[in-house]
Amino acid sequence: MVIKFYAEAHNPLYWFPSDANWFSPIKNWFSGKSLKRANQWLVALESADSLDIIVNKEEISSIRKVLSSKTTIDAITKAKTDTLLTDLVLHFLKNLHQGNSRFDYDEISVNRDSVYILQLLKPRFLSSVSKIISELDCKDHDYKVYRKFLRDSISTMDSLKRKTILCAMNYRRFLSINYQSEFILVNIPQTEAEYFKNGKLAIKMRTVVGKKTKQTPTIASYIASITTFPDWNVPYQIAVDEILPKVQKNENYLEQNNYEVVDANGNYVDDSELNWNDFNTKNFTYFFRQSSGSENALGVVKFDLQDPFSIFLHGTSNQKTFSKDFRFLSHGCIRLEKPFDLADSLFRGKLDIKELESGKTDKKPRIITLHDKIPTFIIYMPIKIEGERVAFLKDEYGLMK
Repeated sequence: MVIKFYAEAHNPLYWFPSDANWFSPIKNWFSGKSLKRANQWLVALESADSLDIIVNKEEISSIRKVLSSKTTIDAITKAKTDTLLTDLVLHFLKNLHQGNSRFDYDEISVNRDSVYILQLLKPRFLSSVSKIISELDCKDHDYKVYRKFLRDSISTMDSLKRKTILCAMNYRRFLSINYQSEFILVNIPQTEAEYFKNGKLAIKMRTVVGKKTKQTPTIASYIASITTFPDWNVPYQIAVDEILPKVQKNENYLEQNNYEVVDANGNYVDDSELNWNDFNTKNFTYFFRQSSGSENALGVVKFDLQDPFSIFLHGTSNQKTFSKDFRFLSHGCIRLEKPFDLADSLFRGKLDIKELESGKTDKKPRIITLHDKIPTFIIYMPIKIEGERVAFLKDEYGLMK
């Protein structure tokens, strides 16, 4: 971003004069308004903590030392200081505008560096530093609530509550510039999912998310299709750790739960010909596939999320889990309390919901593409807003360190 900035500026120096001596009374850029402008940015950087932005105070101090020097500044020091100040300001603006949230997988973010470059390249005295900051700062309601709470109620700089608030503010910044009028938001610690349509909350439901040992990753991506009456190809680790021992104890387990055995190529294998007691976690070379229907672990509708972890949103054959207060129970995927409501809304009422609700076992899986892919955000934010009140949630994964 810094290299691109100087290319756009068509000058190797931005904060220092490139064609005049440092003390030149005629072309000393740091006289009058110019010096005031540079100091305004330094003041903004020094107060970045109040905006939940971390900057290097030592670097700011070194810049101030150069700017206040009463001796001639050599060309190398001048160039380094010029670049350093530019770098600090640009990244300050970037973090202010879009936050610094990190997702395990992010397909939604786009490069906005040009926005911050143009802000800094504006005619320097036509737009004040405070105005630029105000224009880029987040306008989101929840963000403002969190920020007020940070200022009014958090005093300890290294407290877990402060870190949680800062995490929430960064997510709200990210969401405020990346979501569209229709999107899905899943907050892992809250074990809830929200569907927004035309910018308003349309559906809210409970979820079951990954247990602490099988954590649900954070993802910013899209749902481009759904699969109705899906088969469930059981992940190998679940197969050998959980299902194989059950089959060894009860030879009817597979039939009772609509499982079939397949080989590595997906070909059906007659399980009656297998000697189950010969298998263990090291030599089991087969796979389990659960047939479609209401008893399928995925329910009868799966929301196909684009990500490299094979994580998706889906229904479930066990609705009772949603009545539990503790819902960190899955192997990473997200079970939805109201999958039919969500599917109906995504397809604008054109999906045969009654057929889905029938839970037929003889239906073949069908992939149905959405007209518009839906931005979906899976975040880890152990905090929520109830009215205008901030409520902290348990940090189940222990990530707020």
